[in-house]
Amino acid sequence: MKTTFIKTVLFLVLCAVIMPSCKKDFIEINTNPNGTPNALPQQLLAPALVDMVTINMLRSRNLNNELMQVTVDPSDAEGRAFRYDIRNSAADNTWNGWYAQLTNFKDIYDIASVEPNLSTTYMGISLICQSWTYSLLTDTYGDIPYSESNKAKQGIFAPKFDRQQDIYLDIFKKLEEANKLLTGSANVNAASDPVYAGNASKWRKFGNTLYLRLLLRISGKAEIAATAIAKIKDIVNTNAATYPLMIANDDSAVLRWTGIGYLVSPFVGGVRAQDFRATDIAEFFINNLNRWADPRLISTPSRWGIATFQGSYVGVPSGYAPGQGIEGKSYFYATDSNVPNTLQTEPLLGNIMNFSELQFILAEAAAKGWITGSANDYYKNGVLTGITLWVPTFATPIDTYLTAGDIAWNEAGTLDAKMEQIHLQKYYSMFFTDFEQWFEYRRTGHPVLPKGNGLRNNGVMPARLTYPVYVQSANPDNYRAAVAIQGADLISTQVWWQKP
Repeated sequence: MKTTFIKTVLFLVLCAVIMPSCKKDFIEINTNPNGTPNALPQQLLAPALVDMVTINMLRSRNLNNELMQVTVDPSDAEGRAFRYDIRNSAADNTWNGWYAQLTNFKDIYDIASVEPNLSTTYMGISLICQSWTYSLLTDTYGDIPYSESNKAKQGIFAPKFDRQQDIYLDIFKKLEEANKLLTGSANVNAASDPVYAGNASKWRKFGNTLYLRLLLRISGKAEIAATAIAKIKDIVNTNAATYPLMIANDDSAVLRWTGIGYLVSPFVGGVRAQDFRATDIAEFFINNLNRWADPRLISTPSRWGIATFQGSYVGVPSGYAPGQGIEGKSYFYATDSNVPNTLQTEPLLGNIMNFSELQFILAEAAAKGWITGSANDYYKNGVLTGITLWVPTFATPIDTYLTAGDIAWNEAGTLDAKMEQIHLQKYYSMFFTDFEQWFEYRRTGHPVLPKGNGLRNNGVMPARLTYPVYVQSANPDNYRAAVAIQGADLISTQVWWQKP
């Protein structure tokens, strides 16, 4: 016991001698002399973009594709989106994930604006990414925290909800600033940017193309239509040199999953192969592709579907009532086409916005007489580039393809008929692009989707997602104020740009 006591005393004395030295050198020893105490834009950008696209792909698969009759996850269970039956919890992941990445995008801007020797390119990229993310949030939920969001560092833990109209107007300011910042701006670290490899010019084109997408989305609101339409004309015709747009598929904003390092598709580790393949393709989606002999489906191997054992492509009707099935039968892999496992590693599923979508935006604007140019030419180019993005070897003349599929542009058709033509093709160009198919359907009612007899929500396409449940308790006053202005926190409540 005496020996043990002596050893303990000696140990404590030794610690008393060396601890001050350890404490003195601790910070010095544990500081990387080659690093920086704060994250830099080139460190924040890639992870934020990857996380954003990951969220979008997962939610596109589970929600958008089911609502918009791309796929059907057949089951008689509750909470099936293909029946317009959406659980309140469906709102949480996108809300949390998008707001988390807004913190990163805002930090990129703030750091780049004060850090010496950093290009303003990162500031422009940040503003575009903020605009993209906020647009997704407001188009999904309606009125949202905007001007006070992501300001916990400033002590704001219960941000107010801004009106959607105000949010859109400020997003446009951000995109204007981004366009100026990226004018003649230097390229940045290619490794920091998995979308454009640091190319400032391509980011500028994407920002202006996104600007057109959002201007078109609000162009139906009477109180702002004239301003939105005038700006569309300004970008496309009057001051085209000031607002460069995408000019080819190579300009498309796509985070390509290479399978190397951090660029591994979320469908690889996040979804089991058998579960991914088990999802059926919807009748509406596959029947059109069959009728057109579309190479995205019928190429060998097919990019978008698995043929049945008979070698054909057969879809499942969406919105069927529980217990009904097809003619009273269950669904079997042998009789229905499924989503191919090749899409789990498909680089193009990281699509943010592509050139084909831009062509259909221009086709709509031209068909409505807002811009000069041929709606027919924009339409044809949209169809062609939508196909060649996926099947670069497609060599059939586009007029031949359109005529054979009975989808050639009909100049004599009504505006509504032209909108159906444009948006049916646009629907396919936005394959797996976050919620864009759903947003555009809510705006236009196109393409016309068949209605199953098992639909909930009175057979009406959901107009929004409800706010996360925890927001009601974490930010009750501002939540109640938002609901009082926008309307009940239900999937049937229209957002501002949807309302007549």
